[in-house]
Amino acid sequence: MNKTFRYLELIVGSLLYPVAINLFLVPAGLNSGGLIGFAQILSWLFMGSTAAIAGIINFCFNIPLFWLAYKNLSMGFIRKTVLSLVIQTVAMQSIPVAQTMILPDVISNALLAGVLGGLGVGLCLRSGGSAGGMDILGVYLSKVRRNFSVGKLSYALNAVILTWNGILFGMQSALYSLLFVMVCYFVSDRVHIQNIDVWALIITVNPKIKHEINEQMGRGVTWWNGNGAYTGRQQEILVTCINKYEVRQLSKLVKTLDPDAFVILNDGSPIRGNYEKRLV
Repeated sequence: MNKTFRYLELIVGSLLYPVAINLFLVPAGLNSGGLIGFAQILSWLFMGSTAAIAGIINFCFNIPLFWLAYKNLSMGFIRKTVLSLVIQTVAMQSIPVAQTMILPDVISNALLAGVLGGLGVGLCLRSGGSAGGMDILGVYLSKVRRNFSVGKLSYALNAVILTWNGILFGMQSALYSLLFVMVCYFVSDRVHIQNIDVWALIITVNPKIKHEINEQMGRGVTWWNGNGAYTGRQQEILVTCINKYEVRQLSKLVKTLDPDAFVILNDGSPIRGNYEKRLV
């Protein structure tokens, strides 16, 4: 059931992004940024429309990234990413582009497109795949270079694309496109719960928990002995760092081994050092 649900997330996410582009972004004269944004510009230069062959161009751009993923990432991630891009390409070429703006002003279209696009990208990532483009590069770099800033690379790419868009279509288009990109990133970061780091404090009388966290989850644990002030009972205090997607697994593990264990979770705090970021 979990596997089926994750594929459903992937399919829905892969459809939402083309909907955001063809129904809200393109009619408002805006650019999506990233590789699709680059594909939109090339589509306009060759075909006179930012949506004519953008999906096909985007798919072609992703082929070298597929090779990078094949060499370094899991087959599950690759299969889901390829499926997502096939769905996106077909949807972008099949969904009719709205001839006029659906909402009355450009800013409303940019905001709604950002929410839909961010939800789509986030669902693709949460499913264990990606929407392609910078997402593939981000997952790859998070594995091979822990201190590499994917965000800075993404900002640099978007700065070039949106500046080019501004030269071709005017600065107002570039500014509203930037609004779309910012909203899209904001929403996708909150939907993609594997990107949210969590530290957990566990107080337990069962010494097996720390070993099971190591073995079942592959996460490190720091622990020390403590005593309950009221009961005087000796207990172990454990600290581990996980992502939000792993919280359910940790909670189930702790509850199975010690139903009375005390667990404190804190998410959103920056975690630095020798911590493995698991984006998928």
